[in-house]
Amino acid sequence: MISSVTLKIGFHPNNLHLTLASHWPGAFKTLRPDFIRYEEGRDTAVKLARGEIDLGGTGSTPPIIAAVNGMSVIYAAASAPRPANGAILVKKGAGVERIADLSNKPVALVDGSFLTYFLARSLEEAGLNLGNVERRDLPPAQSRELLLSGEVAAWLAMAPHLEQALGEGDFQVLAHCGTTIPNRSLFWTSKERALSAETLATFQSELAELGQAITADPEQAARLLSPDGGERERRAWTRIVSERNWRIDPADAELLWEQQREADTLFRHGALERSVQIAEQNGKAALS
Repeated sequence: MISSVTLKIGFHPNNLHLTLASHWPGAFKTLRPDFIRYEEGRDTAVKLARGEIDLGGTGSTPPIIAAVNGMSVIYAAASAPRPANGAILVKKGAGVERIADLSNKPVALVDGSFLTYFLARSLEEAGLNLGNVERRDLPPAQSRELLLSGEVAAWLAMAPHLEQALGEGDFQVLAHCGTTIPNRSLFWTSKERALSAETLATFQSELAELGQAITADPEQAARLLSPDGGERERRAWTRIVSERNWRIDPADAELLWEQQREADTLFRHGALERSVQIAEQNGKAALS
């Protein structure tokens, strides 16, 4: 039975599914949740622990970090893989032509997001590890400026900043995340939030319905994502929305296997303090 207590769904600007859900007419008509905005996806675990939200959406890495820190993570749903949503950018003519050229150089990214995993896997394929580069945890605008000035050798960018940067002509792609990692949005909660199986199933179903509505009307999505923007910005958002796969997948064994592979990789690279087993035991991630 769905609880009579109002569900609190957290959303932040980098999760387009839930950002659009908070504004889309008729979305989540069964659950009728309150949408709670916050600025940073890496804060999702803290918001859950405090009871400020009941469920949120992030990239693949924050729920793993939450599990390592002792949270009983329950996965509710996942987006389809997004191969074009992230890339390693370098400045044209700067002499960085391959991943191995990043050795002992500073790299800008939102550290602790899926970009850390993307970087780890990319370095691993070049015979390096995270310790071979200097990770600088920076917001996108600052990362772009430092890459232009040459103060960092590369910038791991995500949509929509990636598309905007590539449109300027100053940067080139060193690697796309789609050739390296699945890169999904994950929608998750904690055991302590005590959401019923029916609530989680309804959430997945209504999120999938929203994805279908977005696919059918990318112009509406663009208007909601750029309410104060001009025609050029809306056209850019329309293109981004149209090119994205908005399908929602279940939190199944394949997803848990993907999460386990990421957790093992990050631990191997020293980015996690301990290993974690992503166990399919009531959705709980159990520390090893």
